[in-house]
Amino acid sequence: MLETNIERVLKEIAAGNDRGEAITLVAATKTVPADIINRAVECGVKIVAENRVQEFREKYPLIRGAVHHFIGHLQTNKVKYLIGKVALIQSVDSVNLANVISEEAAKKGALQDILVEVNIGGELSKSGFTPENTEEAVKEISALPRLRVKGLMAMLPKTEDERLKIDLCTKLRGIYDRLKAEGCPFEHLSIGMSEDYTTAIRCGSNMIRLGSALFGKRS
Repeated sequence: MLETNIERVLKEIAAGNDRGEAITLVAATKTVPADIINRAVECGVKIVAENRVQEFREKYPLIRGAVHHFIGHLQTNKVKYLIGKVALIQSVDSVNLANVISEEAAKKGALQDILVEVNIGGELSKSGFTPENTEEAVKEISALPRLRVKGLMAMLPKTEDERLKIDLCTKLRGIYDRLKAEGCPFEHLSIGMSEDYTTAIRCGSNMIRLGSALFGKRS
């Protein structure tokens, strides 16, 4: 099943998004054992990502041949465990967190790539900057040393309203394009999970974070 799922997704995204950009597949590996993750890498997955720092620390030494991202809510006291090990922290949801990442990167002589998280649906249960505050936040965070803001990340609301999801993706793509035109070194617009990635790709996402679509439903 794993091999079939990965092959199917890679075929689906091979044509790129609506802008002709290549799609980067990130395997969301929360609760997935290390041996299964390694099988996924052998089947063509290049990037794996954890939601929890403790789980990342346990599995990091066991994973072979993959680039690591972090995609979950990140507490400032756990930043030190990621610097120098993850290529991209996708879930930077406050200026305070960005400051701590900058400080930890400086201590280790590292340069840390990040994405700024946007609460695109205005949901109380999710963290991130409001769409209205995103451009100001990106500019403030971009001025910090030892950080590179490489784009934006968001989670779409769990809804059957396809029009709403399209509108939210399109809105965030507009913010992404404006900031990139102003000189931000953006490469990644990370929107789309297992239940909505096809919509996200049609509306400008160029990075998707898939868990159950690759590994099956979590028990």
